[in-house]
Amino acid sequence: MKSRRTFKSAEIVRTKSGRQYHIGCSPGDIAPFVLLCGDPDRARRCSKLFQKIRVERANREYLTITGTWKGIPVSVMATGMGPDNTEIAVVELAQLAEPTLLRIGSCGALQKHIPIGSIVVSSGAVRLENTSTHFVPEGYPAAAHPEAALALLQAAADLGLKHTFGLTATAPGFYGAQARAVPGFPPRFPDLDADLARIGVSNMEMEASALLTLATLRGLRAGCACAVFANRPANRFIDEKNKHRAEDDVIAVGLRAVEVLSAMDRARKKAANWLPRMGLR
Repeated sequence: MKSRRTFKSAEIVRTKSGRQYHIGCSPGDIAPFVLLCGDPDRARRCSKLFQKIRVERANREYLTITGTWKGIPVSVMATGMGPDNTEIAVVELAQLAEPTLLRIGSCGALQKHIPIGSIVVSSGAVRLENTSTHFVPEGYPAAAHPEAALALLQAAADLGLKHTFGLTATAPGFYGAQARAVPGFPPRFPDLDADLARIGVSNMEMEASALLTLATLRGLRAGCACAVFANRPANRFIDEKNKHRAEDDVIAVGLRAVEVLSAMDRARKKAANWLPRMGLR
């Protein structure tokens, strides 16, 4: 009887060239700060603000661009949509470095008072997706790292942007998974958005809980800020002109948060955690 072959993790996730199989990146390609978004066009728009670009990798739906922002090394990666794509990105990035991961995404507001075009910074996420359950049990919290959340809030305030700090819900799809009624495709849980709103959830999107769960599991610092493209209770969606403005705003929040986190890291020195009394340097 033939023995079953045992695979090493490196065999599974790396090509012969040493690049990670899906994201196409090698050691040295990734900066200590990584901004994550679904849309490759958003990643390109973000990278145009870099002072210098030293790496650009495109493989499958993943686009990674690494450069510098105000002298700080930073990467932006487009992952495509959904928690499964996010899982691949986080797992493979973690084979190359131990970066801070900040999602600069889009979302639908679940509370009527949250304006279209504003920013929602996640305190944590309701895990409606099941990608993360293949790593941790259902009750495991998807929590933003406090330093990442504070940096994103500071960034939005510094930029004078309307913003909300609240709980996010992460759905595994856009239509049925978010209770959208489409002809021929009735959702199984048609009141999901209203039920989430009733218990105080601020917004819904498709990646945050996978990111936050896996980052916590791996010991990485992660946070999430999303531009509001729709208000579900008001049944309103952003127009094209304001959509571009909101995208620029969430990109600006991500980049400013990188500055804040870099200052936190300098002020922390060898301490385990940054605390408000340490200030920013």
